[in-house]
Amino acid sequence: MSAIENDWLEPLKPEFGKAYYKELYQKIRSEYNTHKIFPAADDIFNAFQFTPLKEVKAVILGQDPYHGDGQAHGLCFSVKPDVDIPPSLVNIYQELHDDLGCFIPNNGYLEKWAHQGVLMLNTVLTVRAHAANSHRGIGWEQFTDAAIRILNEQDKPIVFILWGSPAQKKAAMLNNPRHLILKAPHPSPLSAYRGFFGSRPFSQTNDFLEKHGEQPIDWQIENV
Repeated sequence: MSAIENDWLEPLKPEFGKAYYKELYQKIRSEYNTHKIFPAADDIFNAFQFTPLKEVKAVILGQDPYHGDGQAHGLCFSVKPDVDIPPSLVNIYQELHDDLGCFIPNNGYLEKWAHQGVLMLNTVLTVRAHAANSHRGIGWEQFTDAAIRILNEQDKPIVFILWGSPAQKKAAMLNNPRHLILKAPHPSPLSAYRGFFGSRPFSQTNDFLEKHGEQPIDWQIENV
């Protein structure tokens, strides 16, 4: 696994010495040696690498990485530019279009958001190929919960975008009055029609940021 090298390292450092993380590290090494695992080992911590702690303005919480070949690259909901846009992201783009008028791009590569301060964090950071949730419960949740607690402690306005019940359970950890919590059903085709469509998370995020003197996010993903 590649190391975290930016300002996330210091606050997360205590986790690396804990028993659960040592077990998790050994388990993950074994998994990469014996199975096809996504994302690539060097991409596991991309959410942290692409969005330094000091730059976080918004957080989108996903569940675990895409488990299809070539999809996952370490940012929740995002796929590499030459990969078909997954159904949940199709619905995210539809809501983005309806909310802000953004055109629907020809790719699902969301790195632009990450570089503007949108932390795109899965609660579980790895998965076996073609086996959704296969790395649930091996320790990643404890690690990403630590990251969420660190974010909660930040003395600046941050928007937490929680789609679906697993993400919304993390709201119990978020008690800093400076932050905004937005909840909606998951954008999956199974649940998007239960209130994800029409929830306007993108305009609400930008309105909140601008109200607190922060630059809004340019949510438009360009064609490639």
